[in-house]
Amino acid sequence: MSYGLAVYKFTEGELAAPDIAVVRALLAPYRAALEEDPVGDTDFWIRAADGGEAEISVVDDIISIERPSPGQVKEIIAELANRLRAGILTPRGSFLFREDCRTHLPEGLEADAVFVTEITREALESVESGAK
Repeated sequence: MSYGLAVYKFTEGELAAPDIAVVRALLAPYRAALEEDPVGDTDFWIRAADGGEAEISVVDDIISIERPSPGQVKEIIAELANRLRAGILTPRGSFLFREDCRTHLPEGLEADAVFVTEITREALESVESGAK
């Protein structure tokens, strides 16, 4: 069974597509593949300085993150969510959002969400572990 996270952006209560240019720019320094990927590619294999890895795919309005390693990969994911002004859905079913995203969420979603000033690796790991 695979472990994964997902990044969702909401605008005025609706799911919104992430800015792929922001995704590419943020992930470019961490690309594990040696060859250049095509401009239209939306699949990324990243490796952090500590050796941690994750597979990231942008499909429609969702960013899927498969098998994210503990450590610095979580920092990259947190930064991605911050730059996109998006939230992270954990396998526990809890969302982690920046406080300034609250007004854009669909009705009822904030009941299962944790809000922070800025998404950090520590905040993400806390929500993943079930602490709120």
